[in-house]
Amino acid sequence: MTATITAFERSPDRGKGQARDMRVRWALEEVGQAYDVRLVSFSAMKENAHRALQPFGQIPTYEEGDLALFDSGAIVFHIAERNAGLLPDDADARARAITWMFAAVSTLEPPIVDRETAMLLERDEAWHKQRLHMVEDRIRGRLSELSDRLGDADWLDGAFSAGDLLMVMVLRRLNRSALLDEYPNLSAYVARGEARPAFKRAFDAQLAVFTAASTG
Repeated sequence: MTATITAFERSPDRGKGQARDMRVRWALEEVGQAYDVRLVSFSAMKENAHRALQPFGQIPTYEEGDLALFDSGAIVFHIAERNAGLLPDDADARARAITWMFAAVSTLEPPIVDRETAMLLERDEAWHKQRLHMVEDRIRGRLSELSDRLGDADWLDGAFSAGDLLMVMVLRRLNRSALLDEYPNLSAYVARGEARPAFKRAFDAQLAVFTAASTG
Protein backbone atom coordinates (compact mmCIF):
# COMPACT_ATOMS: atom_id res chain seq x y z
CA MET A 1 0.00 0.00 0.00
CA THR A 2 1.40 3.39 -1.01
CA ALA A 3 1.89 5.84 1.84
CA THR A 4 0.67 9.44 1.62
CA ILE A 5 2.52 12.28 3.30
CA THR A 6 1.54 15.92 3.64
CA ALA A 7 3.72 18.88 2.73
CA PHE A 8 3.40 22.66 2.49
CA GLU A 9 1.50 23.91 -0.52
CA ARG A 10 3.79 26.96 -0.39
CA SER A 11 6.81 26.17 1.73
CA PRO A 12 8.28 29.03 3.79
CA ASP A 13 11.77 27.63 3.16
CA ARG A 14 11.48 28.60 -0.54
CA GLY A 15 12.62 25.23 -1.80
CA LYS A 16 15.76 24.93 0.32
CA GLY A 17 14.84 21.49 1.66
CA GLN A 18 14.38 22.66 5.25
CA ALA A 19 10.68 21.88 5.75
CA ARG A 20 10.25 18.77 7.85
CA ASP A 21 8.54 16.74 5.13
CA MET A 22 12.05 16.60 3.61
CA ARG A 23 13.13 14.24 6.39
CA VAL A 24 10.30 11.87 5.58
CA ARG A 25 10.87 12.12 1.82
CA TRP A 26 14.55 11.30 2.30
CA ALA A 27 13.79 8.30 4.49
CA LEU A 28 11.29 6.96 1.97
CA GLU A 29 13.78 7.44 -0.85
CA GLU A 30 16.52 5.66 1.12
CA VAL A 31 14.38 2.55 1.60
CA GLY A 32 12.85 2.66 -1.89
CA GLN A 33 9.27 3.03 -0.68
CA ALA A 34 6.88 4.74 -3.09
CA TYR A 35 4.78 7.55 -1.67
CA ASP A 36 2.18 10.13 -2.61
CA VAL A 37 2.15 13.74 -1.42
CA ARG A 38 -0.90 15.75 -0.47
CA LEU A 39 -0.16 19.48 -0.41
CA VAL A 40 -1.74 21.48 2.41
CA SER A 41 -2.25 25.24 2.65
CA PHE A 42 -1.53 27.16 5.85
CA SER A 43 -5.25 27.67 6.41
CA ALA A 44 -6.08 24.00 5.82
CA MET A 45 -3.41 22.99 8.34
CA LYS A 46 -5.53 24.56 11.08
CA GLU A 47 -8.81 22.95 10.04
CA ASN A 48 -10.33 19.99 11.84
CA ALA A 49 -9.67 17.54 9.01
CA HIS A 50 -5.92 18.10 9.20
CA ARG A 51 -5.86 18.38 13.00
CA ALA A 52 -7.42 14.93 13.15
CA LEU A 53 -4.12 13.71 11.65
CA GLN A 54 -1.82 16.29 13.25
CA PRO A 55 -3.28 17.77 16.45
CA PHE A 56 -0.79 20.66 16.42
CA GLY A 57 -1.68 21.78 12.90
CA GLN A 58 1.74 21.10 11.36
CA ILE A 59 3.29 19.02 8.59
CA PRO A 60 4.21 16.33 7.78
CA THR A 61 1.74 13.57 8.40
CA TYR A 62 1.98 9.99 7.20
CA GLU A 63 -0.95 7.78 6.23
CA GLU A 64 -0.75 4.14 5.21
CA GLY A 65 -4.02 2.24 5.26
CA ASP A 66 -5.58 2.73 8.67
CA LEU A 67 -2.33 4.01 10.16
CA ALA A 68 -1.90 7.77 10.60
CA LEU A 69 1.26 9.25 12.12
CA PHE A 70 2.60 12.72 12.81
CA ASP A 71 5.95 14.25 13.86
CA SER A 72 8.79 13.83 11.39
CA GLY A 73 11.06 11.99 13.81
CA ALA A 74 8.39 9.43 14.66
CA ILE A 75 7.57 8.95 10.99
CA VAL A 76 11.23 8.40 10.07
CA PHE A 77 11.49 5.90 12.93
CA HIS A 78 8.44 4.03 11.61
CA ILE A 79 9.85 3.92 8.08
CA ALA A 80 13.22 2.73 9.37
CA GLU A 81 11.65 -0.03 11.46
CA ARG A 82 9.43 -1.32 8.67
CA ASN A 83 12.03 -1.28 5.88
CA ALA A 84 15.62 -2.38 5.46
CA GLY A 85 18.34 0.19 4.96
CA LEU A 86 18.08 2.74 7.77
CA LEU A 87 18.66 0.68 10.92
CA PRO A 88 21.36 -1.99 11.44
CA ASP A 89 20.43 -5.64 11.87
CA ASP A 90 22.62 -6.02 14.95
CA ALA A 91 20.53 -5.25 18.04
CA ASP A 92 23.12 -3.11 19.81
CA ALA A 93 24.01 -1.13 16.69
CA ARG A 94 20.29 -0.65 16.05
CA ALA A 95 19.82 0.73 19.55
CA ARG A 96 22.73 3.14 19.06
CA ALA A 97 21.28 4.37 15.75
CA ILE A 98 17.94 5.03 17.47
CA THR A 99 19.80 6.89 20.22
CA TRP A 100 21.30 9.20 17.59
CA MET A 101 17.83 9.78 16.14
CA PHE A 102 16.62 11.02 19.50
CA ALA A 103 19.79 13.03 20.08
CA ALA A 104 19.33 14.86 16.77
CA VAL A 105 15.81 16.08 17.51
CA SER A 106 16.02 16.36 21.31
CA THR A 107 19.57 17.59 21.97
CA LEU A 108 20.85 19.30 18.81
CA GLU A 109 17.72 20.76 17.29
CA PRO A 110 16.18 22.78 20.18
CA PRO A 111 18.91 25.45 20.44
CA ILE A 112 19.05 25.69 16.64
CA VAL A 113 15.31 26.36 16.54
CA ASP A 114 15.76 28.88 19.36
CA ARG A 115 18.24 30.73 17.17
CA GLU A 116 15.79 30.81 14.29
CA THR A 117 13.12 32.22 16.62
CA ALA A 118 15.53 34.89 17.84
CA MET A 119 16.45 35.83 14.27
CA LEU A 120 12.92 35.91 12.89
CA LEU A 121 10.69 37.04 15.74
CA GLU A 122 12.84 38.80 18.32
CA ARG A 123 15.11 40.99 16.24
CA ASP A 124 13.45 44.25 17.38
CA GLU A 125 13.62 43.45 21.08
CA ALA A 126 16.12 45.37 23.22
CA TRP A 127 17.58 42.12 24.52
CA HIS A 128 17.89 40.49 21.08
CA LYS A 129 21.70 40.58 20.78
CA GLN A 130 22.24 39.24 24.28
CA ARG A 131 19.83 36.38 23.76
CA LEU A 132 21.23 35.56 20.32
CA HIS A 133 24.75 35.45 21.74
CA MET A 134 23.60 33.10 24.49
CA VAL A 135 21.76 30.80 22.06
CA GLU A 136 24.70 30.65 19.66
CA ASP A 137 27.02 29.74 22.53
CA ARG A 138 24.69 26.85 23.36
CA ILE A 139 24.77 25.73 19.73
CA ARG A 140 28.57 25.91 19.61
CA GLY A 141 28.73 23.78 22.73
CA ARG A 142 26.62 21.07 21.13
CA LEU A 143 28.44 21.29 17.81
CA SER A 144 31.80 21.01 19.54
CA GLU A 145 30.67 17.90 21.38
CA LEU A 146 29.26 16.36 18.23
CA SER A 147 32.40 17.25 16.28
CA ASP A 148 34.57 15.57 18.89
CA ARG A 149 32.44 12.43 18.79
CA LEU A 150 32.34 12.21 14.98
CA GLY A 151 36.06 12.83 14.57
CA ASP A 152 37.20 11.76 11.12
CA ALA A 153 34.50 9.10 10.67
CA ASP A 154 32.07 9.27 7.77
CA TRP A 155 28.99 8.54 9.89
CA LEU A 156 28.08 8.56 13.56
CA ASP A 157 28.27 4.81 14.21
CA GLY A 158 29.65 2.86 11.30
CA ALA A 159 27.28 2.69 8.33
CA PHE A 160 24.81 5.44 7.44
CA SER A 161 21.59 5.13 9.45
CA ALA A 162 18.40 6.97 10.34
CA GLY A 163 20.43 8.63 13.08
CA ASP A 164 22.64 10.25 10.44
CA LEU A 165 19.63 11.17 8.33
CA LEU A 166 18.01 13.15 11.14
CA MET A 167 21.30 14.63 12.33
CA VAL A 168 22.19 15.88 8.85
CA MET A 169 18.73 17.40 8.48
CA VAL A 170 19.03 19.17 11.82
CA LEU A 171 22.50 20.52 11.03
CA ARG A 172 21.30 21.79 7.65
CA ARG A 173 19.15 24.28 9.56
CA LEU A 174 22.42 26.16 10.18
CA ASN A 175 23.15 26.55 6.46
CA ARG A 176 22.31 30.26 6.52
CA SER A 177 24.73 30.92 9.37
CA ALA A 178 28.49 30.56 9.62
CA LEU A 179 28.28 28.41 12.73
CA LEU A 180 28.70 25.08 10.98
CA ASP A 181 31.75 26.36 9.10
CA GLU A 182 33.59 26.50 12.44
CA TYR A 183 33.56 22.69 12.48
CA PRO A 184 34.99 21.39 9.18
CA ASN A 185 34.28 17.73 9.95
CA LEU A 186 30.60 18.54 10.56
CA SER A 187 30.39 20.56 7.35
CA ALA A 188 31.89 17.60 5.48
CA TYR A 189 29.47 15.26 7.27
CA VAL A 190 26.49 17.29 6.06
CA ALA A 191 27.93 17.40 2.55
CA ARG A 192 28.20 13.59 2.54
CA GLY A 193 24.55 13.34 3.49
CA GLU A 194 23.53 15.79 0.78
CA ALA A 195 25.54 13.81 -1.78
CA ARG A 196 23.51 10.64 -1.25
CA PRO A 197 21.29 9.87 -4.27
CA ALA A 198 18.24 9.42 -2.05
CA PHE A 199 18.75 12.89 -0.56
CA LYS A 200 19.02 14.40 -4.01
CA ARG A 201 15.79 12.73 -5.15
CA ALA A 202 13.96 13.96 -2.06
CA PHE A 203 15.37 17.48 -2.42
CA ASP A 204 14.41 17.68 -6.09
CA ALA A 205 10.88 16.48 -5.29
CA GLN A 206 10.42 19.12 -2.60
CA LEU A 207 11.96 21.83 -4.77
CA ALA A 208 9.58 20.94 -7.60
CA VAL A 209 6.62 21.76 -5.34
CA PHE A 210 8.02 25.21 -4.56
CA THR A 211 8.84 25.86 -8.21
CA ALA A 212 5.34 24.90 -9.32
CA ALA A 213 3.76 27.09 -6.63
CA SER A 214 5.95 30.02 -7.62
CA THR A 215 5.16 29.82 -11.32
CA GLY A 216 1.55 28.78 -11.01
